[in-house]
Amino acid sequence: MKVIEVLEFNRELIKKLRKASIRLEDADYIDLYTEYKQLTARGEKVSYAVAHLAEEYAVSERKVYSLIKRFRADCNPCAV
Repeated sequence: MKVIEVLEFNRELIKKLRKASIRLEDADYIDLYTEYKQLTARGEKVSYAVAHLAEEYAVSERKVYSLIKRFRADCNPCAV
């Protein structure tokens, strides 16, 4: 399958994701956020969880905080 075929097949989904302010690369960090929720549910401090995840996923702490904020945000209501 060619790239253009994948894009054509998923065009509507991609448009809806873009309207909802969802970045496709955020899918790479779903496990990071899931682990963040587990750590904080166990009572770990946010700063510890962020530092741990930054090291584990080889990203900056700022990136982890940014992802947490973005994943907690509501989708653009006009898009859904």
